[in-house]
Amino acid sequence: MPVLKTNDWLKDIAGNKALIIAGPCSAETEDQLIETAMGVKQAGAHILRAGIWKPRTRPGNFEGVGAIGLDWLKKAKEKTGLLTSVEVANPIHVQLAIENDVDILWIGARTSVNPFAIQEIADALKGVDKIVLVKNPVNPDLALWMGALERINKAGIDKLGAIHRGFSSFKKMKYRNEPLWQIPIDLKTQFPELPLINDPSHITGNREMIFDVSQTAIQLKFDGLMIETHRDPENAWSDAAQQITPDTLKNIVNRLEIPKDKAFDPALLKSLADLREEIDELDKELVEIIYQREEKTREIAGLKWKENISIYQKERWLDILNKARKNSLNKGIDRKFIEQLYRILHQESLKIQHQVFNEENKKKR
Repeated sequence: MPVLKTNDWLKDIAGNKALIIAGPCSAETEDQLIETAMGVKQAGAHILRAGIWKPRTRPGNFEGVGAIGLDWLKKAKEKTGLLTSVEVANPIHVQLAIENDVDILWIGARTSVNPFAIQEIADALKGVDKIVLVKNPVNPDLALWMGALERINKAGIDKLGAIHRGFSSFKKMKYRNEPLWQIPIDLKTQFPELPLINDPSHITGNREMIFDVSQTAIQLKFDGLMIETHRDPENAWSDAAQQITPDTLKNIVNRLEIPKDKAFDPALLKSLADLREEIDELDKELVEIIYQREEKTREIAGLKWKENISIYQKERWLDILNKARKNSLNKGIDRKFIEQLYRILHQESLKIQHQVFNEENKKKR
């Protein structure tokens, strides 16, 4: 997928600093938006964000002021000089945003999950010279995220960026949306020139956690942050718990520690090289252990087939999982990580056993 080389559009705005997009979840009043815009400008933001159309999970909640908010964005830009950005969810939103000179359009997680909606937006963007940011879909599907970016790109938009806002999960967790950091990292690996922006507000759902997630994103070489900021977060009309004040935003921006690209000290380089070599050897051993485990799984599957025993054995699976949990506790390894790892191993075991059963059944015919 062709994108602008070396993140030109982003560097034109932020230089070599992390790009900061900030503003309220929702534009509520003209006064609220302009005052917040002035605050985020002083805090170091480069771009003002504000929701005009707010797709809510259930009807009855505040769903945005609508097109009138676009005029407020223009006035905020006149007073602060900040570029403006707004979420668009359909071709009408795109048309209105363009007519009102919004600088940057972003596509939300509920929209990026739907290729039909994305294609309609892409068609509306043909011939337009705008920056377009695409949030990850609500579900953890890298291909769906990539597909949304590709559809927008094929419409002629080369000023692209991706926003990582976390993923919905049925599990109880400390985050509003699970970060699943490997997914945006995989996206960046495939498209290294694509700017990647983190949205800690939607990941955490909790203003107290904004800095920690922001710092993690910067450590992972994200190119910027989108942080919901409000002049009076406690009384915000939407997502009050995850919004921060402009003063807090300034504090976060000033505290962020930008990592070095690489080490230069010879002694440190030698230590890193030695440790990485040891990890490489451990990885070889790990692959060999997995190979041996799969061979034993095939042997077990053969015995099960001969005796017509069910592939899935609930008691055995729970026994394996409980032993893994106990071993992880003894070694101080994160329990959730071990559970995820063993669920992957178990899924592969079921697949292998199913293959063995199919092979044996074919021989029998």
